[in-house]
Amino acid sequence: MNDPNKIGMEYNSNREHLIIPEYGRNVQKMIQYAKALEDKAERQAHIEKIIDMMQMMHPQSRSIEDYRERLWKHVYRIAEYDLDVDYPYGEPPTEEEHLKRPEQVPYPVWEARYRHYGHNVQELIKKAKEMPEGPKRDGFVATIGSYMKLAYRTWNKEHYVSDEVIKSDLKGLSKGELTMDEDENIENLAKGSSNNNNNNNNNNNRRRSNNKRSGGGRSGGSRSGGTGGRSRGGRSNYRRGKR
Repeated sequence: MNDPNKIGMEYNSNREHLIIPEYGRNVQKMIQYAKALEDKAERQAHIEKIIDMMQMMHPQSRSIEDYRERLWKHVYRIAEYDLDVDYPYGEPPTEEEHLKRPEQVPYPVWEARYRHYGHNVQELIKKAKEMPEGPKRDGFVATIGSYMKLAYRTWNKEHYVSDEVIKSDLKGLSKGELTMDEDENIENLAKGSSNNNNNNNNNNNRRRSNNKRSGGGRSGGSRSGGTGGRSRGGRSNYRRGKR
């Protein structure tokens, strides 16, 4: 069997590792060639031409605001951060900056029993626990209970939920710090806003109908009076001319 090296063949397993495969091996070779140039001006020109070609390879990304700066960072990364050129965006990128990882975002802690209420209910309960005792806090707690019942029905439409279940879950979520009266009806809290909206709509409809009635009487009177005067005057003139 012929040796592949003798006939000019080269396997990828024998080639240099591709640092950013999306640009291909030829771009990586051109960057390595530019690194070896002794003249800095010539090296700068080669790198800028390579970046222009990299931008042409992905024309759909030209609308991105910092896309060209990203290409410069990719060139430095392919050159293994050993590139002596003038970086046009301030301090040149470093390997430490590339290896730096963002801080881990804390994942919200869920209680297994109350996941169907959502994370916002827990945030509302925390806010209510920080409020001083009084009617304002009681009204806020009642609103939380109403929202909890609404959330329960949204995700459990086939099951009936009673006020006692909502009050018990509210007490459990707040670790006993927030409670509602036993005789308080949570259903009325959910309907309170809709009843107020219906009352406002009814009042607005009554005002519109009253305005139409009053405006129609004035306009009708002016029209009838004007036409009546013209018609009587025309008849009298006609009779005089006939005589």
